[in-house]
Amino acid sequence: HTRYTPGRLDGRAGLHAESHSAASGLYREIHVDLARTPLLVWDWRVEALPENGPDERTKAGDDFAARVYVVISGGLAFWKTRTLVYVWAAREPVGAHWDNPFTANAKMRVLRSGLHDAHRWVSERRDLAADLRKAFGEDLPAIDAVAIMTDTDNSGLAASAWYGDIRMQSRE
Repeated sequence: HTRYTPGRLDGRAGLHAESHSAASGLYREIHVDLARTPLLVWDWRVEALPENGPDERTKAGDDFAARVYVVISGGLAFWKTRTLVYVWAAREPVGAHWDNPFTANAKMRVLRSGLHDAHRWVSERRDLAADLRKAFGEDLPAIDAVAIMTDTDNSGLAASAWYGDIRMQSRE
């Protein structure tokens, strides 16, 4: 399993994730009405990327130092569950997006890439409603969970990242 440890770095509280040929995530089930709070905001920081691994778009290379998941539950029809995954990639360029190699119901989107922004806290602010519409081709009224994951189980490499607060905000 990936090791998640609360701590402080550069005066900021966060959750440190270390992965060595491992994968596990942390999630919070939370129903969020996107009409009221469509913006997803968080801070993250990458310390070590799973570099020189297989192609990140393949099953063998589906490992990332940092991921933030947004989940829309399919309920009892679990196969209808959809996920948007924001990643800090090792090699794929910022703006790249593709279907996850394990399921087309998960859409990958690269927000950061490589070591350019590494070793410092970076803030993200995403219009989640718009990103979900672009990823799935329809307006989705709500999300049902948010998760984080640092993983290197497919490539057998190592990664390290920090996650700050993840929050939903209105446009105002």
